[in-house]
Amino acid sequence: MTPAAAPRMRPLPIAEWAEEERELLRGNMARADRYLTGAADAPPVPSILGLFARHPRLSAPWLAFSGTLLDDGTLDPRDRELLILRVGHRTGCRYQWAQHVGMARAAGLEPEQIAALRDGADAGTWSERDRDILLAADQLVDGHTIDDALWERLAGRFDERRLLELLFVVGSYVCLAMVLNSVGLEPSNGSDPDAGQAPGPSGPPAE
Repeated sequence: MTPAAAPRMRPLPIAEWAEEERELLRGNMARADRYLTGAADAPPVPSILGLFARHPRLSAPWLAFSGTLLDDGTLDPRDRELLILRVGHRTGCRYQWAQHVGMARAAGLEPEQIAALRDGADAGTWSERDRDILLAADQLVDGHTIDDALWERLAGRFDERRLLELLFVVGSYVCLAMVLNSVGLEPSNGSDPDAGQAPGPSGPPAE
């Protein structure tokens, strides 16, 4: 299946927000709070927060969980962004890809490496460590588990907390991609202008 061609559920316009919705979403993710002050000079609310405002009791705990992964996680930010962008590509999630290109650059990924994420572990630019991280994302997307050989290699590089976090990062961003693709959420106007479009969903990597 491909992502929705047109929006099926649009973000709730800020003029229609009740204060209860803002209060429920506020305080769960530090980087989101600057949009939720309600002040006249607050930045425009990203479309994903407008979507979350349609069901804030569900979305607020999700924001808190995502905030832990992004702002208080144990994984190196570069490793995290490798996983997220690979998931964004594999799921064809344009919003996810566009939002995380800038974060990936800030975490140390070069533009040519970001482009190579479309080819995954088969691209020649990766170290063995990077290649295993990308293989982990692919195996989780394809079969919902990591095979014994790859797990053993990852366990030699990451402690138990980081291994669990790797699984949660991939799983949570696959879940988010399913939501964003299904409602047809478009990238925000403030997305990285050089992010381009994530290609459509790809099949399993070649053996």
